[in-house]
Order: sequence, then structure tokens, then C-alpha cells
Amino acid sequence: MKVVVIGGTGLIGSKVCKNLQELGHEAFAASPSTGVNVISGEGLKEALQGADVVVDVANSPSFEDHAALHFFETAGHNLFAAEKLDGVKHHVALSVVGTERMLDSGYFRAKMAQEALIKTSGIPYTILRATQFFEFIHAIAHSGREEGDTIHLTSAALQPVASDDVATALTDIALKAPVNQTVEVAGPDNRPLVEFASDYLKHTQDPRQTVEDDSVPYFGAPINDQSLTPGANPIIGATRFQDWLKAH
Repeated sequence: MKVVVIGGTGLIGSKVCKNLQELGHEAFAASPSTGVNVISGEGLKEALQGADVVVDVANSPSFEDHAALHFFETAGHNLFAAEKLDGVKHHVALSVVGTERMLDSGYFRAKMAQEALIKTSGIPYTILRATQFFEFIHAIAHSGREEGDTIHLTSAALQPVASDDVATALTDIALKAPVNQTVEVAGPDNRPLVEFASDYLKHTQDPRQTVEDDSVPYFGAPINDQSLTPGANPIIGATRFQDWLKAH
């Protein structure tokens, strides 16, 4: 099976390519560095030639509202035009758990627009929504309101996941028939955001202390326990946060 991974040289894409190749499949990492640009369309037709599946894990280089929307809409239109010409049988896309609950954020509105394009494209699809990656806890821990030697962060629940486990889920989905639905993947631990941040700061020997403060938003958007956590029956990754910290 030939699988083209859009964003295939990034954190998740490179892992998906490696997984697929180890299973004996042909995986092409499509990115600007390999001559494929989803915004200009350069190299798309050539990359998709003979592809059975496209896995799209490309992300906007900017989280600014208009830039993110432009990226996902332009990339989506270009991808689906190329996929239809080549007869791609399954479009797999990575999105974010809670997207529809975080529409105060322009980035999440852009992800909703991406999902809408996928659902109306006419190409069989599966959308995998993931919770925040463990690799993002660094940015989350430093996103709070700093006051002296403390960082104020919300106690709203998170259920972050290892990027390896996201890549495994995407690989499994890519090798199965499309379900034309959205599925979710999350880590095994559901705890307050402030606790994940505290564990991270301790592990990195950052002397600052975290303070629970529910007036602090999540990158500018208000959240609660349901905002960024999965619904019923998500795929649960095998890696616990404490084990991931020890390994990194």
C-alpha cells in the first residue's frame, strides 16, 4: 500500500512514516523539504501518483487567526483536488479533541473549517482528534500568568497523550477502511492542567511553583473540565506522563 503523509517530516508525520515502512508499506513524507507544498500545490500531483491513502498531519506555521484559517482552507482545497484526480481511497486527518468547544480561539475555528472541508470533500475519510501531546506541556506550563516565583494556571482537566501513541493510532487507521467519522485518542491520565505543569517544572528543575487559578485562560481562551478532554470510548495511549518524563 502506498501512503502519502502530508507533513511527513514533522513530529507526528515522521513517526507515522517510520511505522508504515516497518510494516512493509510504501510511505512518502510529503513536505516542502521533499518538494511538496500544499499551499502552492507544488509537487502534489507527483507525490499522490498511485497513492491509496493520504494522511494529513500538516499544521499551520502560524497560530494567528487569519493565517491559520488560510493555511487549512487552502491546503484542504489543494489536497482534495489532487486526491480526486488520483483516486485516493482514504483521507486520514489529525485534528484536536475539543475543537468545537474552543471556538473562542481562531486556531480552533480554523481546525473546524478544515474538518468541514474533509466531510464535504466526497473522499472517504477518518478524522482522528488527539488531545495535547506531552511535548506541548512545556509551552502549556509557561503559558500561565507569572507572578514572582509562581506561575498561575487553570485547574481545568487535561488528558494529554504521547506523540508516539498518536502516530500509532494514525498508522492503524490508515491501514483500515475509512469510517467517515471522527474518532479520538487521549492519554491514560486525566488530571488538572496545573498538576501536569507542576510535574513538568519539577522534572526540569525549574524552581518556580504552580498556583491553581481558574481565572487564567488557556492561550487566551476560557476552558473547563470538558473543553480539552475526550468523550466516550476514545483510543487510550499506552504511555503515562510520568514514564514519558523519565524517558525524556
